Amino acid sequence: MKIDLIIKNIGKLVTMENSFFPRIGNQMNELTILENAYIAVAQGKIFQVGVGDEYKKLIGENTKVDDVGGKLVTPGLIDSHTHLVHGGSRENEFSKKLNGVPYIQILQEGGGILSTVNATKKATFDELYNKAKKSLDRMVEFGVTTVESKSGYGLDLETEIKQLEVAHKLNEDHPIDLVHTFLGAHAVPVEYKNNPKAYIELLVKEIMPKIKEMNLAEFCDVFCEEGVFSVEESEYILKNAKDMGYKLKIHADEIAPIGGAELAAKLGCISADHLMAASDKGLEDMAGGNVIANILPGTSFNLNKPSANARKMIDLNVALSLSSDYNPGSCPSENLQFVMQLGCLNLKMTPNEVLTAVTINAAHCIDRAREIGSIEVGKKADIAVFDAPNMEYLMYHFGINHIDKVYKDGVLVVNNKHVVY
Repeated sequence: MKIDLIIKNIGKLVTMENSFFPRIGNQMNELTILENAYIAVAQGKIFQVGVGDEYKKLIGENTKVDDVGGKLVTPGLIDSHTHLVHGGSRENEFSKKLNGVPYIQILQEGGGILSTVNATKKATFDELYNKAKKSLDRMVEFGVTTVESKSGYGLDLETEIKQLEVAHKLNEDHPIDLVHTFLGAHAVPVEYKNNPKAYIELLVKEIMPKIKEMNLAEFCDVFCEEGVFSVEESEYILKNAKDMGYKLKIHADEIAPIGGAELAAKLGCISADHLMAASDKGLEDMAGGNVIANILPGTSFNLNKPSANARKMIDLNVALSLSSDYNPGSCPSENLQFVMQLGCLNLKMTPNEVLTAVTINAAHCIDRAREIGSIEVGKKADIAVFDAPNMEYLMYHFGINHIDKVYKDGVLVVNNKHVVY
């Protein structure tokens, strides 16, 4: 086998190996860390992982050798919950938030999601593409190599298709891999305000089948929340989605404990996201049903709300992942490293638990753990090189970008913190 790349002189290499299932409980804190390590890459995949100078036997005529000078190396980071493709921005709501106006009130006044829906409908394909590409460039600069991208700012067939087609085009053009989720049940459109059941039927009978027929989305998601979609409505939508062949996700119990976590377990969702208000029973049900808790601490930070109880989830053996929730309203930030630091500072997770949550558990959260999320032979050579001596420093020195280099499929895409693809 021709070796294309060897990354050597790795100070500490965190592998996340042998994670056939999401890590739970103490497993999240128990990492394999190799010192003075190397990674050999062939045809975009990891060919060998080792320590010392055994790599020398693999060097061929055209092998590129990258000496990373004792830096920290991890799997490429995975952002498993974003609202990447959207029009406009919502800084006009910022002062309302600062004055304590609840999000649901902003939504009911035509702001929030509905404001972005209007902007997204008006935006052209190219405008949405260029805006989202700019965000992806920022994400990869922070070490992210795979991103889940939700629709949900169309709330009609034409705009939902436009959002998803933009995401598919970006997946073709950009180094970051995109995973596609349909979130038509993100809010009730203004025109259906007095007849939400009619919108739900439109989703189930027309929009969801067409999206699936066009193979635009792998997952289906619902915003199950007080004042948005009830548990009963969410169950109806997700059951139909499952029958159509979608994998299931759910925005659950973000604001009020209405039973979204329990529903996630009942339906076998791959993840339940947010969960700041989830009940103990809901979390216990999720643990029993192997539903991943996808926590979004950047949103809690931005809304100045209490964070989800990550420690309780870990104690209950709920698998945990962390994501940015990048969106124009509640978390307008592409910085997953800051989210990781909030995982330590606000969620009281250990650095090891945090890295688990944005690598292998995040890979399971989007059903990609066979391909990414760990440094193992045969997996994609998605590799983040941090200008940090260890995991603790990465979390301790907060608010900056620690990335030195990023390799995607074995190709250098970020060098000295700058995109070079």
